[in-house]
Amino acid sequence: MCKEQRFQSILAPFINGLLAEKRSMGFDYRTEELILLRFDRYCTESGLAALNVKKDFLDKWCTQTDTEGLSYLRKRITTIRQLMLYMISLGIMVYLPKSNGRREIVLPHIFTQEELTAFFHEADSYEPRCNRAAAKRLAKEYMVLFRLLYCCGLRNSEGCSIAADQVDLTNGILTILDSKGNKDRLVYMADDLTGLCREYFEYLCNALSYKPIWFFPGKNPEKPLRNTSIDRVFNRFWSGTAFAASCNNKPTVHDLRFSFVTDRINLWAMEGVDINVMMPYLQKYLGHRNLQDSYYYYHNSRQLYDAIRIKDKTVSTVIPEVPDYE
Repeated sequence: MCKEQRFQSILAPFINGLLAEKRSMGFDYRTEELILLRFDRYCTESGLAALNVKKDFLDKWCTQTDTEGLSYLRKRITTIRQLMLYMISLGIMVYLPKSNGRREIVLPHIFTQEELTAFFHEADSYEPRCNRAAAKRLAKEYMVLFRLLYCCGLRNSEGCSIAADQVDLTNGILTILDSKGNKDRLVYMADDLTGLCREYFEYLCNALSYKPIWFFPGKNPEKPLRNTSIDRVFNRFWSGTAFAASCNNKPTVHDLRFSFVTDRINLWAMEGVDINVMMPYLQKYLGHRNLQDSYYYYHNSRQLYDAIRIKDKTVSTVIPEVPDYE
């Protein structure tokens, strides 16, 4: 954690204790750490002076803001519930906020090929505002990272936190360690993507004058890129496309993974491949626990209708043509 992010409120020892406990159990807790930092500032600015946190104090924190979605509100409340449970386990009487049972159901945005082309054009043509070497390096990283997320169907955290020695640039294999569900897996890259990654990493080593620990180092090259930073960069690139203004379902970084799954299954359908045979392979490739998780990622798109129109040999015999009447 950066020096400027040290916890300063009266709850600081308990926040640090919670983080240490969760990470000792194998949880990453980076997103939660940012929420706890925000809560720590809230405690300081509100003048919290006693450990027995009251209901009124937490109710204000648990109120949805004007610019906040329900999913993130749930995340904030859940994180603070964990902190309160940790304090209760140490014998401190605090109010335990109720978890927000409401779920915001948001359909994923399945990118069209035109949208992907426009998005990657924005990424490729991005020029950082400042002329610092780190900013120029990060611009190169974004070009490759977003392609890796889409072409391999990776989670944002998997792409950002992959170490350099987990990327086999000779055979085109990514080793994803300790991902969601504490699973490890191998992800194979296409030849053109492997070539792009090879050229990028050669540039990266030259730019830094040494081989970095991380395949996508952050502004501080000793640390990986942050998921939240990539979210902001993604929004910037998407907003620069001609499709952003008319889109009523704003995409997120994770929608690149949804689009990968949908495009892959549609391509199999177009090629006449037995999808039921291929789905177990796709499940392992994505790092899912079961086939249902993989099917959850598959959504209708315009490409699906094209596949149905081309491959369907039954509809013309079931539904006859309607004759013209005078």
